[in-house]
Amino acid sequence: MSSDISIRIEGQAGRITLTRPEALNALSYKMCLAIDAALIDWADDPKVTLLIIDAEGERAFCAGGDIAEMYATGRAGDFDYGRKFWADEYRMNARLFNFPKPVISLMQGYTMGGGVGIGCHGSHRVVCENSQIAMPEVGIGLIPDVGGTLVLSRAPGRMGEYLGSTARRMSAADAIYAGFADYFIPQQLWPDLIQNLCDTGDWEEVDRAAIPPLPSDLEGLQAEVDACFGGESLRDILNVLEHSESSFAQETLAILARNSPLAMGAAIELVHRARMRDSIEHALEQEYRFTARAMEKGDFLEGIRAAIIDKDRQPKWKHDTPKEVGVAAVAAMLMPLGADGLTF
Repeated sequence: MSSDISIRIEGQAGRITLTRPEALNALSYKMCLAIDAALIDWADDPKVTLLIIDAEGERAFCAGGDIAEMYATGRAGDFDYGRKFWADEYRMNARLFNFPKPVISLMQGYTMGGGVGIGCHGSHRVVCENSQIAMPEVGIGLIPDVGGTLVLSRAPGRMGEYLGSTARRMSAADAIYAGFADYFIPQQLWPDLIQNLCDTGDWEEVDRAAIPPLPSDLEGLQAEVDACFGGESLRDILNVLEHSESSFAQETLAILARNSPLAMGAAIELVHRARMRDSIEHALEQEYRFTARAMEKGDFLEGIRAAIIDKDRQPKWKHDTPKEVGVAAVAAMLMPLGADGLTF
């Protein structure tokens, strides 16, 4: 087993702990495969009553996927490594979403991107004082994936379109409001909670430990979000924002100007598609259409270069402004992949 993850049975609980805090518990390909194997083993194992997913370190539950290797292979013209990583990761996400036993995830600090795919598909999703959850992919030329478009589509009103295109970070209260988490439990209570879950196998221990979260800032924005993000396309949304004089609209336009226009246009469309079907497999299959093309035809490699490699924060996107992204550009990234499409 990878030294980056600890998988074992303790009492009545299957335990998955991410153990690379120095890398903010970023999810590697080997870690994805190890989680998938455990899910297969434990689904019908009578010794495992419930599943607990947590992580070492204070700063992050999981800050995303480990994308350095994807960048290196993609720059060398090898797009198959990234496609294989995403395909196997998405299959693991679906298996976790459909796991037949209670899944308790404990998400301290950053939970972003790939971290959402292992932290936010369970039945009992726990946040604490320092939790920050986000789908920030559009900032690096990717779309909210790992089933994130399904979670976004289930958020109140048009909050999913807003969160997916702005990459806004959510506090614990925001995450509960938007449907990315279920319970607020102070982190100091987590060790006792985990011990009780292992000892008893009683998932209602989570309910008993939870306390009401603070008010959500997102809830106060709901009316404006619904008014501005109700359009069918990114262009529709931009038109509404540009004709609004509210501070919310102006701040949002400034945020959207930084992200990959192509990724934002596709993110809006994918949230709409996920809302129509409400299926994890459908959401992942649609997301894979984009990610499979993201290095070769999208902004992903340039986004990684600007954010992580050169760190100049000056990406040269394929479209100069968000308004340049039309329906045809989005459709080209979301066309069926034929025999290369994602299967389960």
